[in-house]
Amino acid sequence: MTNLAEKLKLGTQQSHSNAEHTGFMKNFLSGGITRESFCQLLSNLYFVYSQLEAELQSHQTEPNISRIYFPELNRKANLEKDLNFYYGEHWPDNITASPAAQAYVSRLRELSATEPTLLIAHSYTRYMGDLSGGQSLKKIVQSVFNLEEHQGICFYEFDEIPDINEFKNLYRQRLNELVLTEQLQDQVVAEANNAFTLNIAMLRDLGEAPTPATV
Repeated sequence: MTNLAEKLKLGTQQSHSNAEHTGFMKNFLSGGITRESFCQLLSNLYFVYSQLEAELQSHQTEPNISRIYFPELNRKANLEKDLNFYYGEHWPDNITASPAAQAYVSRLRELSATEPTLLIAHSYTRYMGDLSGGQSLKKIVQSVFNLEEHQGICFYEFDEIPDINEFKNLYRQRLNELVLTEQLQDQVVAEANNAFTLNIAMLRDLGEAPTPATV
């Protein structure tokens, strides 16, 4: 057993704080998010999760990846539902990845080809965030856009996970069961910080200046 879960938590605290203090996230958390910027966020996330989930699936039989590979975490199909809600059935023609989202996708492809174990860092950063702070963001989106239940917020919903807290504990346990050298554990933490850096760049693509909420 390792203490990788704790290392990741402690080792990414500053990066997590940096992400929360981007103009976009401060605006989001205060309820000042616009429909336009939220739709662009979903569009970017669609490209990122599509790539991440394809890479994790392609390596799912490898010992380390297999321990943290949970198809019930997959967000791609849920993002498709949200994009259909906001853009309509022709949503694939209406979305593009921002430059930072493209860089994010490129990094995932690079890791898959060269050091797939480091994809664990991206899985941890994205999904644990969705299961934690993402649940608060869901409530903000519902309130600001006056959405009905399960409408336009599928990205934040995990229907196949009945108890989120219990699942997060299982995920942390699986992280600690990985057979990784100290050096590789440090590399995973470093890559988790890189994941935050890529995410922050993506958030900055969405704008830093607060704007009033619109529906």
